[in-house]
Amino acid sequence: MFARLRFPVFIDSVVFDLPEPNTAPLRAVLRDEKGTVCGSLNTSIPKGARSYYWRGLNDLPYGVYTLEYHHGEHEQRQRMVKRV
Repeated sequence: MFARLRFPVFIDSVVFDLPEPNTAPLRAVLRDEKGTVCGSLNTSIPKGARSYYWRGLNDLPYGVYTLEYHHGEHEQRQRMVKRV
């Protein structure tokens, strides 16, 4: 099963929910409204994990972003908002 975002709004971290344990790598790219890459993630999911927190996004300016993420063979794109 594919990872899903817990919330489309974030402050300093993005949370991925994992519906079933899956050790497939999780890759993500966060882009601003101009398409500039603001952050990237490439990690292995710990065995048995039900969620994964992408931390360290607190230095990004507030605004609208696009998150492209891949988990196993699945790919998803979603708009996100960083708020106060």
